Amino acid sequence: MSETGSSFSEAEPFTLAIDGMGGDGGPEVVVAGLAIAADRHPSARILLIGDEVRLREQLAHHPKAAAICTVRPAAAAVPMDMKPTAALRVRDSSMRLAMDAVAQGEARGVVSAGNSGAMLALAKIVIKTLPGISRPAMAAISPTTKGDVVMLDLGANMACDWRNLVEFAVMGEAFAKAVLGLTAPTIGLLNVGSEELKGDEKLRQAAEILRNSPLAPQFHGFVEGHDITAGTTDVVVTDGFTGNVALKTGEGALKMSFVLLRQVFRSGLLAKLGYLLVRPGLDRMREWLDPRRYNGAVFVGLNGVVVKSHGGTDAEGFASAVDVAMDMVTHRFNESIRERLSRMGSLTTLRPGAGKDQPAVAAVS
Repeated sequence: MSETGSSFSEAEPFTLAIDGMGGDGGPEVVVAGLAIAADRHPSARILLIGDEVRLREQLAHHPKAAAICTVRPAAAAVPMDMKPTAALRVRDSSMRLAMDAVAQGEARGVVSAGNSGAMLALAKIVIKTLPGISRPAMAAISPTTKGDVVMLDLGANMACDWRNLVEFAVMGEAFAKAVLGLTAPTIGLLNVGSEELKGDEKLRQAAEILRNSPLAPQFHGFVEGHDITAGTTDVVVTDGFTGNVALKTGEGALKMSFVLLRQVFRSGLLAKLGYLLVRPGLDRMREWLDPRRYNGAVFVGLNGVVVKSHGGTDAEGFASAVDVAMDMVTHRFNESIRERLSRMGSLTTLRPGAGKDQPAVAAVS
């Protein structure tokens, strides 16, 4: 069956291409999430890709989603346990076709709740990295006591050199401007201490470059693990191995806190009465820390918007991932990255140790 379901001009690019088969919930969660997103973004034009029968079945239950979606059939899906190299060979998967739509200019961005490794591999091969970026990074927003913080990399690159970290700082700064609306986001390099002599050579080299770059006024220096939740800086830069461990440790600590609170308030009659008194505040805290609000990690540094939703999320969480992608498209995030890289000139090609004699670079706008 041919594509149907939209009154938009065929010449107009789709706002987003959606992998309809990704995640633990599959089409049921994806379409329900798009129904929520349709209320927030009624003018969006969605290319929904996957098993046509299952997708149309779900769209029949969600007319708001059906109104903004065009269905494109895909013969296969990428399982959550498929190796990235194997996923690259499945050219008719819903994830691959969504990536193709972005690479060919048919859509401005892609959202999938599918296999992270396969998604990154396909994005690098199909959509490719921006000129001047050696490796894409995974960035996401997390809550702090002062607001929100952008963290990257969160798992795309297990090992990084000083140049990668400098590029992450450039992309993280642009991400914080686009998503958090900050005019001059502060940047910190995650380290084992805040002193200048702490850390390995790559961290010290990256810090030296940033101190002598247009980002110098925004560069805070080294930050430690506790600075992430304290909101010491607006952007925290690290390698993918450390960032992923930090992220999952934080998620585990948050879950433990709620389990312990539940145990405390169930420990006796007085505790239960106390719970009734503090319940409104706890409800506000639970809403503020709801992981669904922060669902949607972005692979930054690519020639298109690529957003990864958590595989186990529900409809509300998937809608949040769509929100992130819409923000990226609306604020022309990739264009701002290209502009910053061009204005920053030779920032990422400088060599540590050049000091003030290194080539001049233009100021960040």
